[in-house]
Amino acid sequence: MSRVASVKPLSGFRIEVRFNDETAGELNLSERLFGPVFEPLARDPELFRQVSVDELGAVCWPNGADLAPDSLYRQLRGEPAGTDRKPPGDGEGRRAGT
Repeated sequence: MSRVASVKPLSGFRIEVRFNDETAGELNLSERLFGPVFEPLARDPELFRQVSVDELGAVCWPNGADLAPDSLYRQLRGEPAGTDRKPPGDGEGRRAGT
């Protein structure tokens, strides 16, 4: 799995993300900034600009908000969400929450 190599905050609640395989692009997060962890980022542009990459390769902020690298990678490549999951009945059983 590719890991986030770098992230840079941009205006308008967008980020520029680069993965270790050189996949890169801009993502608009304005529609994703809801809920108790992400709403502070929408209210405070300075907090949003403190985006970084953690030791696991996730995009994160000082308030504990984070975004999974696999989801960001699929979004940059134009792939639908959840393409790495196997359908129920594939011999592995269902996973919790699916």
